[in-house]
Amino acid sequence: MLNRGVQEELLERGYSRRQLGRVAALLGTGAAVASGAAPAFGQSQAAKAVAGAIQIGANECWTGPFPAGQAAAAKIVAQGNRYDPDGEREKLIKTVAMVEKLPESHILAWPGSGDPLVRTVISFCSPTKGLVTPDPTFEAAWRAAAWLGAPLAKVPMAQGKGADVKAMLAANPNAGLYYICSPNNPTGTVTPLADIEWLAANKPADAVLLVDEAYLHFSEAPSAAYLAATRKDVIVMRTFSKLFGMAGMRLGLTFSDPALQQRMMRYDGFQVTGTLPMTAVACGAAAYTQTADIKARRAEMVATREATIAWLTKRGVKVLPGSEGNMFMVDWQKPAKEVQAALLANGVQIGRSWAIWPTVGRVTVGSADEMKAFCVAVDKVLTA
Repeated sequence: MLNRGVQEELLERGYSRRQLGRVAALLGTGAAVASGAAPAFGQSQAAKAVAGAIQIGANECWTGPFPAGQAAAAKIVAQGNRYDPDGEREKLIKTVAMVEKLPESHILAWPGSGDPLVRTVISFCSPTKGLVTPDPTFEAAWRAAAWLGAPLAKVPMAQGKGADVKAMLAANPNAGLYYICSPNNPTGTVTPLADIEWLAANKPADAVLLVDEAYLHFSEAPSAAYLAATRKDVIVMRTFSKLFGMAGMRLGLTFSDPALQQRMMRYDGFQVTGTLPMTAVACGAAAYTQTADIKARRAEMVATREATIAWLTKRGVKVLPGSEGNMFMVDWQKPAKEVQAALLANGVQIGRSWAIWPTVGRVTVGSADEMKAFCVAVDKVLTA
């Protein structure tokens, strides 16, 4: 149950009493999403992995955590009887603060990034305060807005470009939340930091800007993290699920002013941030400082991505330009779902398509060997 103060606040924001029940179901216990008590808005919509198939459809890293992270996680397993054996959460926050040059007070760790993404929608949108995003982009925020009855404005992206921030503001000049994923999922394109700064400066004063940097480590683009330290209306989100190879371990971060943190937690306190698996926390803290490993893994991905794109281009397959993430978009010139199914029949599981571009499908960059197998399968499908 939501307490009386929260209920009154939500009614003032335009929610009906029926919608209050939805908010309570989604966030009232701090674990509704994970427990299945509410739709898993923050979870990937990639199809379930098919046994035996090459899995390049969920934007996972092709390999696991860095050796230093693996060692730290293995070491702490023996202390699994303790909730926080030796201040592991504090060590993680201090490490992130040092690397990102942020105040420790502005950093929260989460079991993944799905929960904070949904919370931003719950916290800052309402039936009278909508959500604005590019299209295509990661759909979790769309599903949360639809669940709550919050207006949703999807602003088409130009192929090969980042978010059109001026069009986003024009689409709803009175929105509660503006969401930008950069590099974007699924296109991998980066929204220039200057454009993100413009939107932060020109959006409504009471609106919040959420910048999702899940794929930032795959790019050399500058981070918007400093905006979270200097403004009271910007949240920057990170995850360890991508370059750090920790998708199954569940660890994420948000950077924001403490006042925004409090607003995100008013439904259930800070309960969810206390449910972190210590293996993930220890692994993440050890991995975050591995600068050489991060650069090497990024370089390996970029080389594999560019080699694959070069082969597809030579084969006459159109690849959308501009990706700086561990994925790229292919225009198959036919329904993308058909190609996805045909490739799966040849043992390769690629990603989905988005309604705005029905002939375009997402492909995750796997290992060099996996991408060679992908090219072989593409050749078979196109010549069938």
